[in-house]
Amino acid sequence: MRKNILLSSLLLFYCCLTNAQIQTNNGVQYLLSQPKDMSTDFCDLSNTYFFADSLSQFNPTTANGTVKWKRYRLVPRQAFNTNVYWPQRLQMLDFPNTAYDNDPKLKFSIEFVTPRTVRIKMLTTPVEPKDDDANDLMLCKVPTVDHTWKMSQTEKTIIYSSQYGTIEINKYPWRIVLKDSTGKVLTQTRTYADDDSSQIKLLPFNFIKRGSDNSRSINPVFTLSPEEKIFGCGESFTSLNKVGQKVQLFVTDPQGPESDGQYKPVPFFFSNRGYGIFMHTSAPVTCDFGSSYIGADRLFMGDEKMDLFIFFGKPKDILNEYTDITGKSPMLPLWTFGTWMSRITYFSQKEGLDVAENLRSHRIPADVIHFDTGWFGTDWQCDYQFAKDRFPNPVLMLKQMKEMGFHVDLWQLPYFTPKNKFFKELVDNNMEVKNAAGGMPYEDAVLDLSNPSTVKWYQDKIAGLIKQGVSAIKCDFGEAAPLNGIYYSGKGGLYEHNLYPLRYNKALWEAVKQYSGDGVIWARSAWAGSQRYPIHWGGDAATTNTGLIGDLHGGLSIGLSGFSFWSHDMGGFVTASPEDIYRRWLPFGFLSSHTRAHGAPPKEPWLISDSFTDAFRDCAEMKYKLMPYVYAQAKDCTEKGLPMVRALFVEFPDDPGAWLVEDEYLFGSQILVAPLLESGDSRICYLPKGKWIDYQNGTVYDGGYQTIKVGKIPAVILVRDGSLIPHVPLAQSTDQIDWTKVEMKEYKASATKCTGLIYKPGDKYVKTVIR
Repeated sequence: MRKNILLSSLLLFYCCLTNAQIQTNNGVQYLLSQPKDMSTDFCDLSNTYFFADSLSQFNPTTANGTVKWKRYRLVPRQAFNTNVYWPQRLQMLDFPNTAYDNDPKLKFSIEFVTPRTVRIKMLTTPVEPKDDDANDLMLCKVPTVDHTWKMSQTEKTIIYSSQYGTIEINKYPWRIVLKDSTGKVLTQTRTYADDDSSQIKLLPFNFIKRGSDNSRSINPVFTLSPEEKIFGCGESFTSLNKVGQKVQLFVTDPQGPESDGQYKPVPFFFSNRGYGIFMHTSAPVTCDFGSSYIGADRLFMGDEKMDLFIFFGKPKDILNEYTDITGKSPMLPLWTFGTWMSRITYFSQKEGLDVAENLRSHRIPADVIHFDTGWFGTDWQCDYQFAKDRFPNPVLMLKQMKEMGFHVDLWQLPYFTPKNKFFKELVDNNMEVKNAAGGMPYEDAVLDLSNPSTVKWYQDKIAGLIKQGVSAIKCDFGEAAPLNGIYYSGKGGLYEHNLYPLRYNKALWEAVKQYSGDGVIWARSAWAGSQRYPIHWGGDAATTNTGLIGDLHGGLSIGLSGFSFWSHDMGGFVTASPEDIYRRWLPFGFLSSHTRAHGAPPKEPWLISDSFTDAFRDCAEMKYKLMPYVYAQAKDCTEKGLPMVRALFVEFPDDPGAWLVEDEYLFGSQILVAPLLESGDSRICYLPKGKWIDYQNGTVYDGGYQTIKVGKIPAVILVRDGSLIPHVPLAQSTDQIDWTKVEMKEYKASATKCTGLIYKPGDKYVKTVIR
């Protein structure tokens, strides 16, 4: 008996050990706020496994029925001193056996949302949960019903087809097959029989019942094809193509954009083969994209039910469909696209006004001054009040800022330490997250934003600031909602932890919107649906080349996950930025949708050097002259679910090379940017097919790999042949732009005509201009 226990423990250790967790006989040693790896539960010998086996009953007209799940266990198997686990059929010992099914038949349904989108639901229990799409935070609306899908069937299959794709259900073994409009198989679920051709006994599409507490979790498993590439999953800082990676969709504070942790995971991904999947859940998900088995996407979900939205099409189609479900980013006011000047932190009214005056005296175009953690009486101690000794008249300061053309943004967070003046009030009125004993999981009180009373209290505090003249609020932190917490919603932390950033983003954005007219926040954490509450930024980057490429990956990845607007701290955050890195980071910062200088001082260019001040000014002037392009492209993004920082393949899906590029991007649809990632004056770039025109000197380049020297602005900046790019005369703030003087500049090499977009303040629609 002891040997069996030891063997089971060793096997579990072998298959589940990760760098973030250590398996022991007593469970998992888990460090608070590290990513939650759900895959470890699916190699636990104490769990019961149920494999999707056959379609036991189904009504093709209503597209719902039941799937039979066969009961298995995992057992150790030795082969010449190699130990692996092996699925073995299990006859239950549940008592009374008349009350339970050995091989349960559980609900399965398909819903048709649009000609490109279907929804597949499966349960792991006969107890049906309450579905309430109307109040689901992740969804922007109740999904529509589409009647254009055609049904056909054979003895072995049931097939639903639209003009864009096909869902095929194999009755036995049960399998879902996704095909494109030509009949090509895009992916399909794995069955137990698929293991026959391999010595590796991979778990098929399954769910588990845990031996520890009888809770259930589902594990959809899809095939992964040779040369297939996977993108999305939120603001991920690792390689854009997720194939070969194990991605933890669990909100955490990774301490910067240089690891595999995420401030903003999103349970959505898509393939270069022409399909996408939104895992409609707030539970943790571990996506094993060919990491443990190169031929499978293994989606280890913490949720007991499966609710997948499947999309067919190219990247633009999929992003449009996905954001129709979860919401598109709203258009932002013009001033937000200007320069945001900040550091950690400005401590006084005088210091803030001094920065504003220096921006104007040095002729650096800018629109926002941000006060970070130090505007309270005690640094970091959020009490929603300006320190009286250092901000003698904040209303006057805000008025003076506005007269100089500046909006003001303020920092805050949702955690309250015992020394905070509001701590007792929050606890006495039950506005904090509870633990199982009815007390507090943490030393700090964490705002329970699933409680309407807490939300009202919080929004009232924000309203007081907005009424004084503040324009935006920084939505910092939000990654540490207690995993073991009990929430007012009635849910536990397993489902509320990832949902917390969405609740936080929503509560703050709506308060700012209600009292200022402009919904503008500056958020670090997010989940699916958070794109409805912009702006989000990339967190605390290292002041190194690694921090730079990490932020670039993060921006591209979150743009492939439904977010139109995103920013980052130019030069990095952690220490004073080395001048060379800061200088090379500037073009990336100014050619992002939103531009902020922030981090350890000095961040203000005039405190670094005269030549750096000139470089900073050059980049700021470039963006302000391009503001009509930025504004029109931003509006176009909000209508189509597209990102401003855009992977090349979004515009060039038929160019195989474009799918490989991870260190360049398109700023909108017409300008290509390749940041200078190391010291030097040139870099190798991949250019999609066609002609490309250097924005700084007019040199024309052909598509393919090119070594290109940077210009005065230290980045490769190219314009797509046949582009009309609107410019305006330079202004020092966006409210001074003369929109009557927009000039549509032609960038033409081989093109016979030029096309561009224009959208001015007050316009209802984006206009296409052709010359």
